[in-house]
Amino acid sequence: MGVCEGRIAIVTGAGRGVGRAYALMLAAQGAKVVVNDLGAATNGIGADLTPAQEVVNEIIEAGGEAMVNGSDVSNWEQSREMVHSAINAFGGLDILINNAGILRDRMMVNMTEDDWDAVIKVHLKGTFAPAHHAANYWRLESKAGRQRDARIINTSSASGLFGNIGQANYGAAKAGIASFTVIVARELARIGVTVNAIAPRAQTRMTENLREVSDELLMRRDPEWIAALVTWLSSPAAKDVTGRVFEAWGYGYSVAQGWQHGPITEAQRDPAEVEAGIRYILAAAPRNAGIERDMWLDP
Repeated sequence: MGVCEGRIAIVTGAGRGVGRAYALMLAAQGAKVVVNDLGAATNGIGADLTPAQEVVNEIIEAGGEAMVNGSDVSNWEQSREMVHSAINAFGGLDILINNAGILRDRMMVNMTEDDWDAVIKVHLKGTFAPAHHAANYWRLESKAGRQRDARIINTSSASGLFGNIGQANYGAAKAGIASFTVIVARELARIGVTVNAIAPRAQTRMTENLREVSDELLMRRDPEWIAALVTWLSSPAAKDVTGRVFEAWGYGYSVAQGWQHGPITEAQRDPAEVEAGIRYILAAAPRNAGIERDMWLDP
């Protein structure tokens, strides 16, 4: 018996990378999985169901249950149809993992409107739309007396939490997803839905060309380290964990700490009187956290 035995999951962007690892591990732990992937290139262009079909084939060959879905998660109607495909095929839905994403990295001054719009649409709307449709299904189930122990797991990023040069579009979307996670966790708690997010560090086609990595770092960037946490969060054992953003990779898991109330100074009506207080609270406040962290062995 796996930790997700009998549960029904949708994983978006599951044809490759961390999404593929999530789908395979959920299935290995007993879940029935809708493997969603449009099959686009990393920049969001094109479509190919082959990667998703290969994941489904692997799950079925191992004795699990899975189906392919090629919906564009940033399309309102297609995301609704994706949710209902799981319900119709498997009899319900317990887990939604919003993982699909693209990259269009540029310095902000060189970023085009299309670079901005495409990344925001896929990441931010592509998280909201499936979550909206899944939550409405769970709300109806709750009203009918069939409340499900449900999960939404979103995908944020260190770029969104701490900032990374050249990723204004991606980082803004990922920061939005972190805030979306915290807010929706509060909204859906009453119907038995937990909402968490992962900020993963993994070696995938989206990161493999960014820099050279050592064999040790490559091993620590294996998506399975992240899939283990995501699978546990998807299980009944994690029903009390909600509204959290986790950093995750092979060097460890961490709970990211969001904006906090910091030092305070008296307000002023005269701008000439503002500086002294602002200088005081800036000196008293810790510096913004960066992407790197001493406990991580990532140089």
